[in-house]
Amino acid sequence: MNCSQTPAFILLGLSSDPQKWQPLFSIFLVLYLLGLLGNLLLLLAIGADAHLHTPMYFFLSQLSLVDLCFITTTGPKMLESLWTGDRSISFSGCLTQFYFFAAFADMDNLLLAVMAIDRYAAICHPLRYPLLMTPCRCGVLVGGSWGVTNGLSLTHTLLLSQLYFHTNQEIPHFFCEFGPLLLLSCSDTHLNEILMVVLVGVIGIGAFLCIVSSYGCIFHAVARVPSAQGKQKALATCSSHLSVVLLFYSTVFATYLKPPSSSRSSGEVVAAVMYTLVTPTLNPFIYSLRNKDVKSSLRRILNMEYSQ
Repeated sequence: MNCSQTPAFILLGLSSDPQKWQPLFSIFLVLYLLGLLGNLLLLLAIGADAHLHTPMYFFLSQLSLVDLCFITTTGPKMLESLWTGDRSISFSGCLTQFYFFAAFADMDNLLLAVMAIDRYAAICHPLRYPLLMTPCRCGVLVGGSWGVTNGLSLTHTLLLSQLYFHTNQEIPHFFCEFGPLLLLSCSDTHLNEILMVVLVGVIGIGAFLCIVSSYGCIFHAVARVPSAQGKQKALATCSSHLSVVLLFYSTVFATYLKPPSSSRSSGEVVAAVMYTLVTPTLNPFIYSLRNKDVKSSLRRILNMEYSQ
């Protein structure tokens, strides 16, 4: 097979059966629009209510922004392929999609760790919380996360751009992902693989261990609270975040705890859809349905619009 440094790829998508494309398009269009609406409303609710200008809601607004961008990275191309039947993607388009996918996926991961640290500080050190989570420190945590994730994503993308690939090859996915791309390469990918393993270990596993240790300290502190009402109140402040963490990592593990393959299974496709589209869509609804402050802010905004 011929090799090229600027090949074109074919995204196999969600199904090879053309009869399923229109129903799938309708389902995922609704899902994508719900994700846009939910995250935009949550951003609006936090930005418009001065009572929500706290570290916890600042991090939550950043998570909504990232989720909004995350679903826009893969959703439109998938919908276009289902609607038109054109599943081709250029090399530059593939690298662009991969860059933003990697950046927002890593940012999701780091933000969940930062939010776990915030809940640890609030529950385990309530008196020192205003001193620990100052606006400056919150900005450094979020700004540093954006810098790290974009730097890592840029490094991966630049290394991928130096590889040669088999021309007119099929990617067994509905978006450009690291593992399947390496399998189509004609070049030596040893450096790319080593860098991915190292960075996944440092960023991915490091953030996960940070979350686990934070919640270990939280549960230990809550267990020492004498009253059942006090325990319930303390756990209520982190129940939404814990739900999002469980949803995020269960889908990530289902997607990536297996070697990349040149073929695909229905289970892998479902896990990838959950990870890239369903989870970012559900996140704002999990936070808004379980949070009285967010629901009150949304009601005020909607009532204000209705009265006008």
